Order: sequence, then C-alpha cells, then structure tokens
Amino acid sequence: MPVPLDLLLWPFIVGLLVLSTHVPLGRRVLARGIIFLDLAVAQLAVLGVVAAHALELAADGWPTQLAAATAALAGAAFLAECERRWPQIQEALIGATFVVAASVAVLLLAGDPHGGEHLAELLTGQILWATPEQAVRIAALYGTLLAVLFWRGERLGGLGFYLVFALAITASVQLVGVYLVFASLILPALAVRGLPPRTALQAGWGLGALAYTVGLAASAGLDWPAGPAIVVALAICAPLGRIALRVAASQRER
Repeated sequence: MPVPLDLLLWPFIVGLLVLSTHVPLGRRVLARGIIFLDLAVAQLAVLGVVAAHALELAADGWPTQLAAATAALAGAAFLAECERRWPQIQEALIGATFVVAASVAVLLLAGDPHGGEHLAELLTGQILWATPEQAVRIAALYGTLLAVLFWRGERLGGLGFYLVFALAITASVQLVGVYLVFASLILPALAVRGLPPRTALQAGWGLGALAYTVGLAASAGLDWPAGPAIVVALAICAPLGRIALRVAASQRER
C-alpha cells in the first residue's frame, strides 16, 4: 500500500539532517582516500546494536544506543591508530574490520528466528518510521558535531576526525541503514569533487536533498522500501548533478 505523502515530512527532515553531516564528512573521507571507512564504522555500530539485541535490551533504550556508540567509537579509535602506524595498508585494515564486524553480527543472530529480518532492517534502514523525537535528538547531536567539525577543521587531527565520524554514523545508521549511510556520504561527495569548498558543500547538500525527495516520492508512489529507493535516487542524481555543474561552470567561463 503506498505511503501517504503527509507521512513523509519527518523522514524528509531526518534525511536533511543526515545530509547536514554526511556531505562534509564524505568530502573529507574522499580527500583522505579512506572510502570504505563509513561502511566499517557503520557496521561496527550495527554490531553494537546486534549485541544489545542478543542481550535482549530494548531497541530504543539508552543501553542499545550506548552499545552502538561504544562499538563505533572503539573501532574508530582503533582505525585512527592503524592509520598513524600503518597508513600504507589502511584501506585493507578498514575492509577487514568491516568483514569481521559483519561476520560477528551474523553469528550473534544465528540462533534468532527473526535475526535475518533484524539484520535487513539495519542494512536498509527504517527512515519511513522516523519520528519528531528522533529528529530533535539527532539535530542536537549533529549541531554539536558540525560546530566541532567547522571550528576545528584540519586541526581535529586523525583521531578527532575518526571520533566525530563515528558519532555521526552511530546516530544515522539505525535510522537510515548502512546502505543509505554509505550513499549519503560518498555519492554527493563524488558529484562535487573539485569544486571550491563552499560551493561543493552547497551543491552536495542540494543534490542530496533532491535525491531524498525523489526517493521518498518513489517509495510513497510505488510502495518501494524507502532506503533502497533513496540510494538509487542518489546514484542517479549524483552523476547528473555533476554533469549539470560542469556545464554551468563552462558557461560561466565563456
């Protein structure tokens, strides 16, 4: 059954909040050459959620949030130290972290008859069920993280960046899922690479907002899962947006 359009307001607001942090963080991930960091940290947060589920903790309770944040922060600190010690193999270590975290999560859910369904929800997200309370919570967190990110800039250092990244991912992964976290970080960043910083941020946010609008509308009209629909919309809007930006730039140069 298609979703009524008036129920998409809070999912759309949550999507904009996710983009507020993920576009600037995605640009930094791309610049640092650690493309799969988001997948690894998101999977670590998922592992924390799965561990809390295995211990039968309330899904929306603070122990589950603490477990997710602890797993993501510990993993981020570990990967930051790996980058300091062995930068030449950082991508391999990030990939290995993702695979191990995913495998442990599967093992923890192996005896749960609903484990596959729970894991699928964490991968594809539940953005359609976003509530005003969730939006307010992540708005407060993201406001703080953005202030730190723009205030400190490059002075954050490796560890500081990894920890800010982990907190942002922990907040978003349970709402929008691993797939949409990755797409929100990387696809807008790819579309605006090479642009001046301020222009890149504005264009990235604009393209992301357009894709969330299209994806949510497709989900509502065609009764598609919202997360995958937005991922596909991002995959379409990002290259088209890059072409449009390049055409606009060439027109200005004439």
